[in-house]
Amino acid sequence: MSQQKKLVIAYSGGLDTSYCAVSLSKEGYDVHAVSVNTGGFTQEEIKTIESNAYKMGVSTYKNIDAIATFYQKVVKYLVFGNILKNNTYPLSVSAERIIQAIEIVEYAKSIDADYIAHGSTGAGNDQVRFDMIFQTLAPHIKIITPTRDKKLSRQDEIDYLKSNGIDMSWEKAKYSINKGLWGTSVGGEETLFSEKPLPSEAYPSQLEHAEEEKVTLTFLKGELVAVNGIENDPEINIEVLNNLASAYAIGRDIHVGDTIVGIKGRVGFEAAAALITIKAHHLLEKHTLTKWQLQHKEYLASFYGMHLHEGQYLDPVMRDMEAFLQSSQDKVSGDVIVSLKPYHFSLDGIISEHDLMNAKFGSYGEMNTGWTADEAKGFIKILGNQNKIYHQVNN
Repeated sequence: MSQQKKLVIAYSGGLDTSYCAVSLSKEGYDVHAVSVNTGGFTQEEIKTIESNAYKMGVSTYKNIDAIATFYQKVVKYLVFGNILKNNTYPLSVSAERIIQAIEIVEYAKSIDADYIAHGSTGAGNDQVRFDMIFQTLAPHIKIITPTRDKKLSRQDEIDYLKSNGIDMSWEKAKYSINKGLWGTSVGGEETLFSEKPLPSEAYPSQLEHAEEEKVTLTFLKGELVAVNGIENDPEINIEVLNNLASAYAIGRDIHVGDTIVGIKGRVGFEAAAALITIKAHHLLEKHTLTKWQLQHKEYLASFYGMHLHEGQYLDPVMRDMEAFLQSSQDKVSGDVIVSLKPYHFSLDGIISEHDLMNAKFGSYGEMNTGWTADEAKGFIKILGNQNKIYHQVNN
């Protein structure tokens, strides 16, 4: 290239993005590496990633702390909607990628970059999420994806890096771990096939406590505002809860789902705080929301989770659904008591001034004082009238 063009690369420090950083620098691009912390990185890990980035020949490295942004823009609505993909997976990684892509493209625009690169292959979901966000927010910036375009194998990338004097420990770990605020994904040989579970040692958290422990989670308008009476920002409370619950090896499972590109995918995950928060929040909603609120929330939340997973976060329908979910949380306040136990948890109950199980309006299955027997019989007769007419006409 006769003149260096400014390029921003989404840099994780792994093999694919390291290859991209080195090869693009060698091709004459002015490479600026950026990574986005959506939870899970220690300061030492960030320093190591930065040090390695400069070894790859980048001009600058920037780490963006987006944990609070991730919570406010995405995680909050996943809680409001009690969203579990296929009734199992709290969208840990797919939710992160959306925010990471937005932060990266906004950074690229801020430094007037001509190009933006990522290390995704052509077989996964992340290529779709990154490209769609980049194209939407910065259509004038060209996207470059060497790993996808050249169909490179891991060994091809390792050989290239070694030939350029970069001989780090590139041997693939037995299990790949991606840790974030809303959970940790775990991939291994077992998840490439359908019949085997992940072994216990594959998960990052191991059983440390055997004695049952009770935890009180306090919600205010649907947000987790305190753990055991100690108030803090919700994203910090999620980390606190995760530290408590992961010591019980809670939150392990394997998700099987449909990828954006049409193939089935299988991935292990550990998401103690996400699963407990969602289930506790849902229990509080069962007590504080009406029958119709609960019914309509359920299918809208399913749509929201699917669109998020598919990379459609920037479609305005997402803001419409977020407005509904936010509105539904007005009375979702109170305490939920949770019991932590080895490998699982249970929800003991709730305390809320908005609890619709208020005994003065009657107790289900018990003696009622709110209406007479004749009123009950009249209600039932009218309620069943349409079915009665249908069957009488059609018999």
